[in-house]
Amino acid sequence: MINVLIHHEVADYADWKAVFDSAFDWRHKNGELSCRVFRSAGNVNDVTLFFEWESLGKARAFIASEELKARMASAGVKGPPRVDILTEVHSVRRSAAD
Repeated sequence: MINVLIHHEVADYADWKAVFDSAFDWRHKNGELSCRVFRSAGNVNDVTLFFEWESLGKARAFIASEELKARMASAGVKGPPRVDILTEVHSVRRSAAD
């Protein structure tokens, strides 16, 4: 599985989130399996997204798409995002029994 980490600043979180939520089916159609949204503790307009993607090829195609660029611009993304494509090599999950 491919993980994609995207970090960017937005002009207004609520406006950005509305556009992001409206793209739910579009992202899934293009290979997104899951997404988690984080905001900086000190700046609510500083957003980090953590996605799980079907494949490296689909993730790269989605990130490079003109449609994504247009949607990000309409959502108020300020400047180019930082994008990291990752593969998991180790994971530790703790439980209450630990």
